[in-house]
Amino acid sequence: GGFDVLRWHFRNISDDVKDQLGIEVLKWLESKESWRRNAGKDHVFVLGKITWDFRRDKVPWGSRFLELQEMQNPTKLLIERQPWQVNDIAIPHPTYFHPQTDEDIASWQIKIMNKPRQILVSFAGGARPDDTNSIRSTLIEQCISLSSDDPCLFLDCTNGSCKNPKNVIDLFQDSEFCLQPPGDSATRRSVFDSLITGCIPVIFNPYTAYYQYAWHLPEDHRRYSVYVSEEDVKEKGVNVMEILKTKTLKEKEDMRSYIIHQLLPGLIYGDSNAKFGKFRDAFDITFDNLLEKINKSE
Repeated sequence: GGFDVLRWHFRNISDDVKDQLGIEVLKWLESKESWRRNAGKDHVFVLGKITWDFRRDKVPWGSRFLELQEMQNPTKLLIERQPWQVNDIAIPHPTYFHPQTDEDIASWQIKIMNKPRQILVSFAGGARPDDTNSIRSTLIEQCISLSSDDPCLFLDCTNGSCKNPKNVIDLFQDSEFCLQPPGDSATRRSVFDSLITGCIPVIFNPYTAYYQYAWHLPEDHRRYSVYVSEEDVKEKGVNVMEILKTKTLKEKEDMRSYIIHQLLPGLIYGDSNAKFGKFRDAFDITFDNLLEKINKSE
């Protein structure tokens, strides 16, 4: 599904062409008894992109695959869901860490739990000067104006620095908090990059994580993140850095311990040859919940 969207993303073609493959797939499925038996309720689509790429409305890109009537019953796995669609299920963005064994995970947990964090706050991203709704430029200004006593480091992704995974992972491992403002859409892979490195994410929009990953993140978001609303930053001039400086050492240690020991294993996708005994990775958690969901629908 994702590849089908991408191949037409920058092409000047008709909407009919963009939608053609999805319609053909559904026609083929409707010819199968396995589909007709439950009208697709026990079928699962793994689409690999954000839901909005398959819900074309007034924008020129994407398809209308998920808007088709036949696609309302199946379960759809995506890296960003439409929060009002019960059969849209968001699963974690893949990160750079794909362990093979329990020992790989355990050794990583020990490493990042004991890592000295000399940086109070970091942000890996780019400004959006043409987007009047974006708070990124404000956050960057707040970051670079922070004193050296409680430093904030900005990694500018507009110059290609973030294409090197080491730059991002090293920065996050050294940081207490990682700023996670929305970009092209509400969710960010960077949220998961920060979590698997023990960097506490600072969330500005509830649709970035809280209304997304119900199978992989707890309902009580205060256990693993700090929330500051975009509106407070834009309209009230709230200084995010000052808020983060008020967090006590115990608060930070408790959150980091919870992230590393309770959440991290379930947010990573093991290597294709992985064999886990003690831990359940993101694949395992997804399929456990899928089976439960399908069984309840029968």
